[in-house]
Amino acid sequence: MTQSTDGTYRVAADELRSFIERIERLDAEKKDIADMQKEVMCEAKSRGYDTKAIRKIVAMRKKDPQEISEEQAVLDLYMESIGM
Repeated sequence: MTQSTDGTYRVAADELRSFIERIERLDAEKKDIADMQKEVMCEAKSRGYDTKAIRKIVAMRKKDPQEISEEQAVLDLYMESIGM
């Protein structure tokens, strides 16, 4: 290996290590956030709220109102078709 190639290898290795360490930090943050979300859900449940409904509302709030309307229309049609 030449000196130039060896230097390039070291730089690439350092950069790769940096990417890996950043991903590991983000994974740790993601786990912390998930733990905090669980705590909030447990608190809501302990106060008598339906956590399944809360999760559904959170998911719906991420969607476009038009998308929600279309999904509800299809759901209503299907439910009507089977006599619900």
